[in-house]
Amino acid sequence: MNKALLVRLQRPVAIALLGGALMASLSGCVGLVVGGAVAGTMSASDRRTFGAQTEDKTIDFKASNRVRNLVGDAAHVNINAFNRKVLITGEVRDQAMKQAVENEVKTVEGVQSVVNELVIAGPASYTSRSNDTLLTTKVKASLVDAKDISANSFKVVTERGEVFLMGRVTQFEAGRASDIARGVNGVTKVVRVFEYISEAEYKQYQTSSSSGSSSN
Repeated sequence: MNKALLVRLQRPVAIALLGGALMASLSGCVGLVVGGAVAGTMSASDRRTFGAQTEDKTIDFKASNRVRNLVGDAAHVNINAFNRKVLITGEVRDQAMKQAVENEVKTVEGVQSVVNELVIAGPASYTSRSNDTLLTTKVKASLVDAKDISANSFKVVTERGEVFLMGRVTQFEAGRASDIARGVNGVTKVVRVFEYISEAEYKQYQTSSSSGSSSN
């Protein structure tokens, strides 16, 4: 498929995610649903193995249930797994709860590492979560517009205006995506939660992607 045509097709898909994400925010699970929707939509060109993609979804589900049982309505916690690394975001009432959530997530089978970005504060408001959903969509759409990186390689999570970027990327891609995210109006901070790959690995992915496109 022509690359320019592919980019034109991707942008409406990214923007269309907004409607579903806003509906998801009504359930209070913005981070989980948005992350899952984006990753699921673009799994065909994901740099994780199929097994890792499947395991990440299982980790998301199991960790979310365990944390929900642990904290109940006393906290707002979102779980996002990427290549068996788990990002925990949201708000908890104290340091003890923050550590308890991390410890619980680490017990989930398949989890290799945890990045605990929980803050000690009251649960975010509906307005704040809706704004985060919108920012996630804007950042993803901006990544789609970029000509020198692939939006499919990134997972975007937003909490209180802070954007967390996940993915298996090169140093160049990490810097470029971070700059793009910072340029989106409303983003207050960008946090990298990447797994870095070499230029050799990157070229292998490019070759595989080109071969796949040629066969269509």
